[in-house]
Amino acid sequence: MQILDLDEIRVIPESNAYLKPRNYTTHHPSWLSGQIRLQLLPRHHVGRYDQLSMWEALIAISIGFSLLIWSADKFLSAAASIATNFGVSKLFIGLTVVSVGTSAPEILVAVTAAFNGNPLLAVGNAIGSNIANIGLVLGVTALIAPLPFSRSVLRAELPWLLMATGVALLLLFDLELSALDGLLLLSVLAWILYRLVQNEKSNQAGSNEISETINDELGDIPFMSRNRATFWIVFGLIVLVMSARMLVWGATEIAVLLGVNEMIIGLTVVAVGTSLPELAATVGAAIKGQSDIAIGNVVGSNILNILAVLALPGLITPTHLESVALWRDCGMMLALTLLLALFAYAVNTRPVITRFEGAVMLLAWIGYNALLFQQVQFH
Repeated sequence: MQILDLDEIRVIPESNAYLKPRNYTTHHPSWLSGQIRLQLLPRHHVGRYDQLSMWEALIAISIGFSLLIWSADKFLSAAASIATNFGVSKLFIGLTVVSVGTSAPEILVAVTAAFNGNPLLAVGNAIGSNIANIGLVLGVTALIAPLPFSRSVLRAELPWLLMATGVALLLLFDLELSALDGLLLLSVLAWILYRLVQNEKSNQAGSNEISETINDELGDIPFMSRNRATFWIVFGLIVLVMSARMLVWGATEIAVLLGVNEMIIGLTVVAVGTSLPELAATVGAAIKGQSDIAIGNVVGSNILNILAVLALPGLITPTHLESVALWRDCGMMLALTLLLALFAYAVNTRPVITRFEGAVMLLAWIGYNALLFQQVQFH
């Protein structure tokens, strides 16, 4: 068997050979070497090969998700500990290191997918994670216990999410995500982080909710010595990169085997996978009677998904979208975000997501995924 680079693969004149889409067949996972092993298979081996490849892809996704979540937690703890050892203020750590660190899985997946030539997978992950965070995470959690909106979410974070969503839709209206679009999204993120720091400093004298949230988040992060933190930040980053490559390979392989666009896999499998830790955390908080932090966590995560995760594919490689992605996927993200704002600011109602409203959000998410499945079936 000969190992070929992508640039060396051309049309191969073999009449009794089976080639998967894109004129190649990946017989072994290529997430380690970045190369593709080309093998021509007789037609009577096609079904058995596809079944084996599907199992390989599913196993790669499962292991990739597990290692990604575990390594992201270790990397976040190490980064926060190193910042503390160097005398960085808790305010800066809470608003930057912790906030960005919690989105490390999505960020690494986006970077890996874009560098591997699958930017649509990264775009689908960013948009699909926002849809899943509101529809699935908040919907399920609200069924367990009503979710109140905190003052900081109502005054700052939710308006920022609405602004970020609007900016992203305007930039994607031409069906292209360019490097300039990515820079603009990151600029908005930098402005929001600046405003967070300024707001926190101006209110630091009083007992405000943002400070309490930061202290709670930092309290949940185990402190490490400098040497131990240095080891875990290096080792955690290596595992993050490797697990992201494994996850992206598995997701791309499934897309090829099923004959669907990579963005569909990003909107569903990858998005739900990266949202599962958020779901577990919010459900656990609701069971413990701490449901007030759920909405703030989801809103903050969605802001980072739009302004950081979505920006990266554009910075790495220009990405062209289909029109259906704008009205169906971005439209669903906008609709759920507006629905969240309606529950927060509706006249003559308390700023709480009730069980009924949670059921509405969950049914909307289920209906959206059913639509995706139906369109793939008829594709």
